[in-house]
Amino acid sequence: MSIETGNIAVQTENIFPIIKKFLYSDHEIFLRELVANAVDATQKLRKLSSMGEIGGELGDTNIRISIDKEAGTLTISDRGIGMSGDEVKRYINQVALSSASEFLDKYKGLEDGKSIIGHFGLGFYSAFMVADQVALVTRSAREGHDAVRWTCDGSPQFTLEVVEKETRGTDVILYINEENKEFLEDNRIQTLLDKYCKFLPVPIQFGESVTKEKDEAGNETEVTAPRIINNPNPAWTKKPAELTDEDYTNFYRELYPYAEVPMFWIHLNVDYPFNLTGILYFPRIKKSYEIQKNKIHLYSNQVFVTDEVNAVVPEWLTLLHGVIDSPDIPLNVSRSYLQSDQNVKKINSYITKKVAEKLEELFKKDRAAFEEKWENINVIIKYGMLSDEKFFERGEKFCLLQNTEKKFFTLDEYKAHIAPAQEDKNKQVIALYTNNVTDHHVYVDAAINKGYDVLEIDNVIDNHFISFIEQKMTGVQFKRVDADTIDQLIDKDEKIESVLSDTEQTSVKELFEQVVDANAGTVVLTPMSPNDQPVTITKPEFMRRMKEMSHLNGMDFAASMPDQFNLVINTNHPVVNKMLQLDETHRLNTARQLHDLALLSQGMLKGTALTEFVKRSVEQMQ
Repeated sequence: MSIETGNIAVQTENIFPIIKKFLYSDHEIFLRELVANAVDATQKLRKLSSMGEIGGELGDTNIRISIDKEAGTLTISDRGIGMSGDEVKRYINQVALSSASEFLDKYKGLEDGKSIIGHFGLGFYSAFMVADQVALVTRSAREGHDAVRWTCDGSPQFTLEVVEKETRGTDVILYINEENKEFLEDNRIQTLLDKYCKFLPVPIQFGESVTKEKDEAGNETEVTAPRIINNPNPAWTKKPAELTDEDYTNFYRELYPYAEVPMFWIHLNVDYPFNLTGILYFPRIKKSYEIQKNKIHLYSNQVFVTDEVNAVVPEWLTLLHGVIDSPDIPLNVSRSYLQSDQNVKKINSYITKKVAEKLEELFKKDRAAFEEKWENINVIIKYGMLSDEKFFERGEKFCLLQNTEKKFFTLDEYKAHIAPAQEDKNKQVIALYTNNVTDHHVYVDAAINKGYDVLEIDNVIDNHFISFIEQKMTGVQFKRVDADTIDQLIDKDEKIESVLSDTEQTSVKELFEQVVDANAGTVVLTPMSPNDQPVTITKPEFMRRMKEMSHLNGMDFAASMPDQFNLVINTNHPVVNKMLQLDETHRLNTARQLHDLALLSQGMLKGTALTEFVKRSVEQMQ
């Protein structure tokens, strides 16, 4: 075969600008495409060899990546099926065709046909995003074919000639252009291989590893060997029965070397009506969690696709870690494709179902162990119940509420636990809660002294969750313990008479209105037990929830809204009664002192006001 020249058969005058501008959003993707091609060629060789169509021993089938800085080249070499000159014309020059499609047509019916879908075609041409010239040297594994060299400089013209090549397979040689010299650096290529090729099913060599060995005399010598940079048989490709807990945790460390060991995991494995494998891990989130996306990686036949999996995995499960692999999702996918594809929607529903089944199984199998995990998993469960009605229906069976005594209840269990003791005059069961036991101690203590139960609900998502389950739990209302006095929180319609006359009550109200900030606080007179606090700060439930939710949603006006509160005066407390007997100056100072004490108990006394309170307290002691 003499040197042949010609034009590449494309559907447009020049496909290269289109490839560079539209088909790939990031230049670095070229390496994934070319290595994926090499993997496909190797898997085709293995399949044909197993069918007896390729004779002899296969020998070394590793893929090699090499850099020649002097020549300015990056080479991807495989010892796979290779191509003849005619095949190069068909698969490389005729861009509209795909060798993989033809291969599958010939061998359709094979149970693992989908696993060897190739990426010849446009994937190969991604090389021109970073190279001025690309050469392809290939020799077919089939007998009777010469090795050939194909070259192209990024225009529709190519050359094709017969060359010498000792081994079967293909070398793709990229002459890296000036703008992309970064791809001639070992560290840059290593980073890309770690990202895209870490779990490809064929061993990939890049660089060398150096080890020290001792000879018989005990002398140490350095031994260099090709370095394999990937794990061709990751845990998700194996059957659950083949794996131990240690295998799962070791694979987790492989994915996230510096993360804590996960609590548990779900092994996904389905082949109908779509193909999906993977492992999802439940990390230790705790209360100080930050939503960290990019922790679930999407693969297609062990080739990394993306870590933006919102369309594939429900939003609320992006808190999980792990791997999902589906050959039904092509390598080059857009966000709109993922959102509209029917297989993706089925995968999304399947993952939700498997997560619900796993959580329910853990709860039923060992409730005590499940309760120990609750601190770390409750955000995921609550987020899921808020987001997905079907998950809510399953989740309410194992969603837990924890009280200040560290006892756990399901939603139904808790309603039964506090009724009828916490039923108000309107037959509403009032669930009391705190989001800070320490700061709300005086309120929690008052509730417990009344024989009431208090929940500890202190996660960032709980404001939304409480409002949500109020709508779901018929006849139940949630109130934070500092939203009002305990008798008003659970109003039993039991009247307590005030020891003060109407005139005295008017005087008390006017006195405290002189010291309270009218923009934030409202003075409320309430007859209570003489043993209750003389002055209490309460924060109305509705206004407080609205502000907290707006802040959580990032709304700007939340910061400008003042802390609305009621300054509740216990008209039956002896101190309040005694105030009326003091002269005007001491009466006002006492009111100011009681007001500041109430603010201090809520952590609301700060800055100048706190300094003045300290000075006043010292003066009174003197």
